[in-house]
Amino acid sequence: MPAPARSSIAPSTLGIDLVEEGVVVEYLDGRTTLYRGAPSTVDGKLVASPGKETHVLVTDPTETEGVMMYVNDLKTHDEILEETGVGRVVLESGDREELFPGVVVRNASERIEVEADPDAAGGRVFVFVEDDWGEQSYEITSAPDHELGTFGEDES
Repeated sequence: MPAPARSSIAPSTLGIDLVEEGVVVEYLDGRTTLYRGAPSTVDGKLVASPGKETHVLVTDPTETEGVMMYVNDLKTHDEILEETGVGRVVLESGDREELFPGVVVRNASERIEVEADPDAAGGRVFVFVEDDWGEQSYEITSAPDHELGTFGEDES
C-alpha cells in the first residue's frame, strides 16, 4: 500500500506558555507538549543538520499564542496536523518559502535553514530541532545581516 501523500497545511493559532522548563504548546485537540530547556539564542539564521525534524514557532506579542509549522515533516499524517492546528510546509531542495512575515525557510541540500527578523514577525521566533536521539531549542533574537530571505549567493 503506498504511503499517503504529505501536503502543505496552514497552521491555526495555538496556546503558548513560556515556562522555566521550556516552551509549552497547547494544541487544538487539548494535548500539550513541552519543548524542553531554555532555548539557545542565535542571530538571524539557524541551519539544522541533515535528517533533523525542524519545527518553527512564532509567538504573538503577548507570548500567550502562536503558530507552529513543521518543515519537511513527512511522518505526520495530514489529519493529525489539521486536528492539532500545526501547519506544514514541504520544500524540495533549493526551495524557499516565507512561513510568516519576517520568517523564511529554505531547503539547502538536506539542511533546513530558518531566517527570521523577530521585529518583522511581531513576536518571538523559536526553532525546535529534533530526532530520535534528542532535541535542541533555539530562539532567533535578531534580524539577519542581509535582506531577509535572500540567502546570500555564497551560501549553499
